[in-house]
Amino acid sequence: MKKQINLRSMAAQAIEQVVEQGQSLSNILPPLQQKVSEKDKALLQELCFGALRVLPQLDWLINKLMSRPMTGKQRTVHYLIMVGFYQLLHTRIPAHAALAETVEGAVVIKRPQLKGLINGVLRQFQRQQEELMAEFAESENRFLFPKWLLNRVQKAYPQQWQQVVDACNQRPPMWLRVNRQHNSRDSWLALLNEADLQGFTHPHYPDAVRLENPVPVTALPGFAEGWVTVQDASAQRCVTLLAPKDGERILDLCAAPGGKTTHILEAAPQASVLAVDIDEQRLSRVYDNLKRLGMKAEVKQGDGRIPAQWCGDEKFDRILLDAPCSATGVIRRHPDIKWLRRDRDIPDLAQLQSEILDAIWPHLKSGGTLVYATCSILPEENSQQIAAFLKRTADAQLSETGTPEQPGLQNLPGAEEGDGFFYAKIIKQ
Repeated sequence: MKKQINLRSMAAQAIEQVVEQGQSLSNILPPLQQKVSEKDKALLQELCFGALRVLPQLDWLINKLMSRPMTGKQRTVHYLIMVGFYQLLHTRIPAHAALAETVEGAVVIKRPQLKGLINGVLRQFQRQQEELMAEFAESENRFLFPKWLLNRVQKAYPQQWQQVVDACNQRPPMWLRVNRQHNSRDSWLALLNEADLQGFTHPHYPDAVRLENPVPVTALPGFAEGWVTVQDASAQRCVTLLAPKDGERILDLCAAPGGKTTHILEAAPQASVLAVDIDEQRLSRVYDNLKRLGMKAEVKQGDGRIPAQWCGDEKFDRILLDAPCSATGVIRRHPDIKWLRRDRDIPDLAQLQSEILDAIWPHLKSGGTLVYATCSILPEENSQQIAAFLKRTADAQLSETGTPEQPGLQNLPGAEEGDGFFYAKIIKQ
């Protein structure tokens, strides 16, 4: 007998694994998507990503409409009801179909006796939707952020925190990087128009194109041939600041999945690049990216805190350090970050970043350039991190990015902008 597939129960189980077990959605989702048809892959992703984006709203509704929480073996039903609410509130799925499929999900997770309960809660929500949503709009959960992170964002951006939070809760735009070895940005845009797709350029990043609407990569002209890569605009600025040159020896540290490695080689095809990452599994994606783009780089697994193990006493002309961070600048792409991170992670990450900075600095040649970047919006990992480094490092000088008092450039996520990203360009005296 063929195993029954129900997208709503699949989504409920995935969300439960994120929230209750601290699993990352980017690890859980791909194997689940292998089990469903092509058209259902997108819906499964929408249900998981969407529900995690508005989790506090869905949780609040369950607490309002149920007298006691579902616990123990019934816990998956809690997340199944959430998926039901999400469809009714945030998708165009007809209500009768959303209800029927969600209720049927109880059978697949072997809780058929709870079908009536799920149906009852969802129908009660439909009857009271207007007043419930008005009440939610006044509740402290309305910002859809964990309290600790909301506090940090409010403290860091007293004037702008609400815009920052709103931007993090939106769906992300799809940004591309045109490979200048094949086409100029404008000539590729012409190909995009011929494919009946609309793209917009970025005023500051020369290779960046934002699509009017996201599409599968197979729809992009020349994707398989390496003419274009999916990469957020903010991530592209790293290579603009690094300004790599042909003939130089360049280190891309914490390089996986390889978007910046390949961007360096597009900008300086005759550079000699070493890409290093601590995560063996994620390095496979560096190889994939190099292969699709037809490029060569030296790729090694290694810990940024112990460079001697993977580069001996070698020195580099330029180093790009895309440091491990809280990823709070890319929440709109990875909404599970809100529920996977903890307040206590921030000082631990800041400590790790400073250890990597101190360890790698001796491997930069005199006169060389180091670009420190994070996809974080928190000052502890960014401006404060670099201020402390400049203070303790006599031969480090900030260049083009901020002032010694307020070092670095902080990009905040915006609807037509790139993700939240921080950069500091430092020259060795």
